[in-house]
Amino acid sequence: MTCVACAARIQQHLHQLDGVADAQVNFATGRATIHLPAAGPAVSEDVLRSAVEGIGYRLIDADVDTPEAAEALRQADLGRRLVVAAVLTVPIVAVSMLPPLRFSGWEWMVGALAVPVTVWSGWPFHRAAAMNCRHRVATMDTLVSMGASAAWLWSAAVMLLDASGELEDAHVYFETGAVILTLILLGKYLELRAKRRSGDAIRALADLGARTARLVDGSEIPLDELTVGMRFVVRPGEKIATDGRVAEGYSAVDESMVTGEPVPVEVAAGDEVIGATVNVNGSLVVEATKVGADTALAQIIRLVDQAQGGRAAVQRLADRVSSVFVPLAIVISVVSLVGWLASGRPVHEAFTAAVAVLVIACPCALGLATPLAIMVGTGRGAQLGVIIKGGEVLEDTRAVEVVLLDKTGTVTEGRMELSGVSAPGLEPADTQRLLSLAASLESRSEHPIAAAVAAAVDSHHPVSDFDNRPGLGVIGTVSEPGQAPAELRVGRRALFDEIPPQVETAAVEAESRGATAVLAGRQARAEAVLVVADRLKTTSSAAVRAFGDQGLKPVLVTGDNNRTARTVAAEVGIDEVIAEVLPQDKADVVERFQAEGRRVAMVGDGINDAPALARADLGIAIGTGTDVAMEASDLTVVSGDLRAVADAIALSRRTLSTIKGNLFWAFAYNTSAIPLAAFGVLNPMIATAAMGLSSLFVVANSLRLNRFAGYRSS
Repeated sequence: MTCVACAARIQQHLHQLDGVADAQVNFATGRATIHLPAAGPAVSEDVLRSAVEGIGYRLIDADVDTPEAAEALRQADLGRRLVVAAVLTVPIVAVSMLPPLRFSGWEWMVGALAVPVTVWSGWPFHRAAAMNCRHRVATMDTLVSMGASAAWLWSAAVMLLDASGELEDAHVYFETGAVILTLILLGKYLELRAKRRSGDAIRALADLGARTARLVDGSEIPLDELTVGMRFVVRPGEKIATDGRVAEGYSAVDESMVTGEPVPVEVAAGDEVIGATVNVNGSLVVEATKVGADTALAQIIRLVDQAQGGRAAVQRLADRVSSVFVPLAIVISVVSLVGWLASGRPVHEAFTAAVAVLVIACPCALGLATPLAIMVGTGRGAQLGVIIKGGEVLEDTRAVEVVLLDKTGTVTEGRMELSGVSAPGLEPADTQRLLSLAASLESRSEHPIAAAVAAAVDSHHPVSDFDNRPGLGVIGTVSEPGQAPAELRVGRRALFDEIPPQVETAAVEAESRGATAVLAGRQARAEAVLVVADRLKTTSSAAVRAFGDQGLKPVLVTGDNNRTARTVAAEVGIDEVIAEVLPQDKADVVERFQAEGRRVAMVGDGINDAPALARADLGIAIGTGTDVAMEASDLTVVSGDLRAVADAIALSRRTLSTIKGNLFWAFAYNTSAIPLAAFGVLNPMIATAAMGLSSLFVVANSLRLNRFAGYRSS
């Protein structure tokens, strides 16, 4: 498939077949999903294959050739045709347009140079035009093929029929066809480059899983040989092979790829674990409960695939008009030819007018209008840390009303840190000393919360008799210079025998703010509360204000608890909060807003956000997150600055506005110039010059995007 129009045509054709309940063709992944009827006869695979091949497309055997490999080959082929066209067009134009460079028989040389440009470089357009003709469809490819071919054929006819060798009454226009094809090939190449990465989300998801599983007997088997009920070992730092239940051991598991939350979850015998998550410290023996397509990761992959495939293909503005514009231009050209001949004018004048109509109608400016604006816009975006994935996402920014924001890693930093110490009854110096002792003890632990406490102090004291109490905390003896060794405890309430009321009050207050309360004390008596929290990004409040400036309503959507979510939302100025949602629920939240008739943008950074990013009208990934989120999104913000999201939306809207301006003036140029060409006011040479001027306007208008500044510069 070469464009979203191809996907729409195949989808419509498949949907009309008997025995097909529904069909979804995904242009990004090159896949068609066929839904068979619940009752009645179902269509066979041979019928489906024949239907697709019958309208001119080829089905790729996934065991032999992958869609991404086919796309890479197509880009390479298009690049070669563009290089050949550009190299040959330069001397063609130079000799044709500059009289000092001409010599005896220059027309024959120019005509010969134009043959490979017209035939070989232009072959994709000629092939598409022929296929469209067979199915009674006219597209821009039809007009490109006719315009370039007509210019060459007419010029060749002029040379062959002019017996005198003097070209005073008729002219050759070989350069016209060459310029047409070179400019259109450039536009197509730029467009294809912008589209190449749109189908990588599912491949990135699939790459996350483990490749093998280590069984309890020490043998290692491929993942596809693992079956339900088998037990396998997961060592510290390894990925869990598949969904299962812990049979032996205790550890903390990093589930951020599913939950998006930064704090690893402590698991012990009997707890459920998710495949592809990472075992942080302890060793586990896991019994497989789900394998293959039933795992959580496989379900997320299906969600992303379905969300991408279910989105309506965005037709380019030029394509929507071409169904009327292209046939009309061809009819006007034929009418011009017949009219001039009927009036008794010379044959060469009649053909000159007809060719001029095709040339002036040929969409060079139209071909550059979209890809050039996208290229400049995406280039400027890259300078600002914003990646726009192709032109088809730009229209989605136009009517966006709601921006759904993930919390962890998007509004917040996504990492735990010590935000405060509360020690009722202790002097400041004693509080600082207790913190130093606690940080020294926690430096021996691998737990993320312990790491946050340990990082709060620059230097640590020696620790002995260290005892890690899974699920509770740590106990040990800390030796500080000039002081007797002290037994210290840091952890949960259950680790202490005595908790003074003031300490309990401080812990409850910290938890009410959505933070994690860690108790610390000497012997078995709690003396202080170490408050650990995920810090807000300093730019989040400014970003929320920027969304308001653009007429967007921000909504916080997170898997975290409601109390923490509302605290964070209040601090950044967000009124609406949807908390405690699972990964699949985030996609449901998107659909709920869409069902209300609202256009939705989703901003996230984790794998858990990927289905929602793909389902949203506009998916925006924070680049500090996972590759999967970036691949599933339409826009990617490379930095963690949330204000860049506002820049991304503003730049996308500006780029779309530029494309619309380009298309308007290109169509206005064609519409006004075609009658002039039909009446002989514009000959093909002047038409070519006018066509070049219209293309220059498109270039200049697109380059204005380089001046886009964004909110972060204000």
